[in-house]
Amino acid sequence: MDLSAFGVRASAGNLRDAEGVALQHSWTDEGVVAAPVTNGAQVLHLSVALCVLNDTYREARRLGIQVDGAAVEADGAFDDEWRSTGITYAVTVDSPAATEEVAHLQSVVDEVAEIPRAIRAGAPVTRSY
Repeated sequence: MDLSAFGVRASAGNLRDAEGVALQHSWTDEGVVAAPVTNGAQVLHLSVALCVLNDTYREARRLGIQVDGAAVEADGAFDDEWRSTGITYAVTVDSPAATEEVAHLQSVVDEVAEIPRAIRAGAPVTRSY
């Protein structure tokens, strides 16, 4: 996936990038590396990438699928009024499991990942006084 100026990558395990913002991670000892994280659009997209990454590890454990590494790229664009035109993501999973098992894992994650579900549903954003 070619990333735009708003695109991000979150990676862990043996696919963990060497540079970026290091974040603690419940599923790996080394943590996650996220990059770039320099503006709000990237942080929005990073919320999707991190959620999908975390849920990949969580659901893999639940399904008994070994994951040695995972990387998620998320990207999107905005119209002239700064409304999101959508977010896309791509997942790379390093696993000794069969291709079909990894594909099933990715389908499950796409259904259960909370942040993508929340964004798909839409939510009002209001300022508190």
